[in-house]
Amino acid sequence: MPLSWAVVFLPWAGALLLALLPRERPAALANIAVSAASLGLALFLLRHPGGVEGWTHVDALNLPLVLLSFVIGLTTAIFSLGAVGAERFDALRLRAYHVAFQVFMGAQALALLADNMGVMWVAIEIATLASVLIVAVHGTPAAIEAAWKLFILCGVGIALALFGTIILYLAAQPFVGHGDSGLSWTVLHGLAERCDPGVLNLAFVFLLVGYGTKAGLVPLHSWLPDAEAEGPIAISAVLSGLLLNAALHAVIRAKAVVGVHPGAVSPGPFLIAFGLASLLLAAFTLWRRRDARRFFAWSSIEHMGLAAFAFGLGGPTANLAGLLHMLGHSLCKSAVFFGVGHAAQLKGSQKTAAIGGLAASHPGLGWGLALAIGAVAGLPPFALFASEFLIVSDAAASRWWLILPLGLGLLTAAAAKLQILQALCLGEPTPDAATAPPGWTGRTTLGPIWAHLGLALLLGFALPAPFAALLAAAARIPG
Repeated sequence: MPLSWAVVFLPWAGALLLALLPRERPAALANIAVSAASLGLALFLLRHPGGVEGWTHVDALNLPLVLLSFVIGLTTAIFSLGAVGAERFDALRLRAYHVAFQVFMGAQALALLADNMGVMWVAIEIATLASVLIVAVHGTPAAIEAAWKLFILCGVGIALALFGTIILYLAAQPFVGHGDSGLSWTVLHGLAERCDPGVLNLAFVFLLVGYGTKAGLVPLHSWLPDAEAEGPIAISAVLSGLLLNAALHAVIRAKAVVGVHPGAVSPGPFLIAFGLASLLLAAFTLWRRRDARRFFAWSSIEHMGLAAFAFGLGGPTANLAGLLHMLGHSLCKSAVFFGVGHAAQLKGSQKTAAIGGLAASHPGLGWGLALAIGAVAGLPPFALFASEFLIVSDAAASRWWLILPLGLGLLTAAAAKLQILQALCLGEPTPDAATAPPGWTGRTTLGPIWAHLGLALLLGFALPAPFAALLAAAARIPG
């Protein structure tokens, strides 16, 4: 079995194992073991020669995202060791949660590694259905509504993406004939210059809107705040850190194909427009959020918009900034959701007014969350500061007229995050809930938070030379 397929099937095999474990702690420990084994196997991809293997391929663009996915998968599984007890799942819901989690991880890996557009589409759909199950697992009216909205809106998006996939296949069919070679991203990139530019334009519009829905880009973004606010705590880290990246990765692949044809409409302005709209809407909406998890879900929309904006600018510098932003956002936002979720369980509410003074009442949690929020706000020396600096610098050099809306969005969002940082971490301590949630331990929450912050610091301040070379190679792929 090719290594890329082994990386996909190991989580799915783990899902079958977890379906047989109804007890809470053995299932949570098995979930950690499967996630650790998946990460270990994915690390072997660093020594993979790259290239196409059937329906999959490994290159500089998807390799960092795959490794990031399994890092976050492992830390989320560790976090879940304490969180599952606080969620108070019964045996059936416990099985559904763990099984859906590993099904999601396998589908996420396949979505990133797929060279075949149809396989990528199926993988993202599997990941979406697994997300729907996890969001709905509590069975409360709010959770069911959030899962239903996720299913409907992302269902519309995936239908549009399927239509775009078919159109792009039809553009290649005159040159490759029938068969799945016309669905290969690698083949399409090589023959895009000979395809009909009008068909390429139409395909890209459908792919951008379809996968952009799953990436949380405006205007089909409204599923994201509900899903991240109402689902189990750990799913917030998975949705913001993984599913959004897989969808935006599909858009980047489509941009790389369409952008090759000199007669096709440039994809860049479309991504810039969607990115700026997402950034500005989210930045101003942050000031009206009173629910902590919903607040940071809107921040995910802002950051995905900023990454889309970077890829819209195009070129090695902006593409590098966009990829670095995706990596940094996933690490920092997952750390935020770990901290906010733990705090919400301690206080008995996820309302901002109910959570305060964490640095005084719970110093490890409070200061870890404060640093994570500061990192998400773009403060140095974390990865998002480096990526935002590169984005602003490249925009100023190539399209100076975009600096005003870009700067307005960045400053407005950063001010809102610094305000909530003060409220949650540095204000007057609020009382804990009368009954402490069972299962929480400092190590299962603080370990993942500080691990993510350490990796985000490494990306922003001391990027290792081999990984920097990998990202530089990745930046040349989108065009």
